[in-house]
Amino acid sequence: MRHTISVLVENKFGVLARIAGLFSGRGFNIDTLNVAPTHDPELSRVTAVVRGDDTVLDQITKQLKKLINVVEVHDFQTGQAVSRELVMVKLKAGSDHRSEIIQICELFRAKIINVNHEDVVAEITGDEGKIEAFLNLVESFGILELCRTGNLAMQR
Repeated sequence: MRHTISVLVENKFGVLARIAGLFSGRGFNIDTLNVAPTHDPELSRVTAVVRGDDTVLDQITKQLKKLINVVEVHDFQTGQAVSRELVMVKLKAGSDHRSEIIQICELFRAKIINVNHEDVVAEITGDEGKIEAFLNLVESFGILELCRTGNLAMQR
């Protein structure tokens, strides 16, 4: 089962290493990991998406709450949170395919943020389904480079 874990932590040295170590020590691979400061410079939010058994993940959530510098932990179940991801993708875009790429970007509300003679860079935000559908459509043009932020989630 897929879980989105949101951890509010004090912005201190070593906190991320302890959190990642807790997951890896239990045999969980982190699918996506995003860490950034919040509106309060003293706090950061760690958002991790992991796959695993509910009972073991429940134990990890309890252990996360006991870690030093952890303020708050949420394990979002399906439908409890709004989640988004940002993707930047550089596509091969000669003059013969450029208009088709632009149309696909408009359809998915992606923004073209850079244009060169041989390629374009687009950014898109959305949930996992939207991102995957967009990438599947543009893959045939040739993906030259791809950057993803990983999931961000906020309770509804």
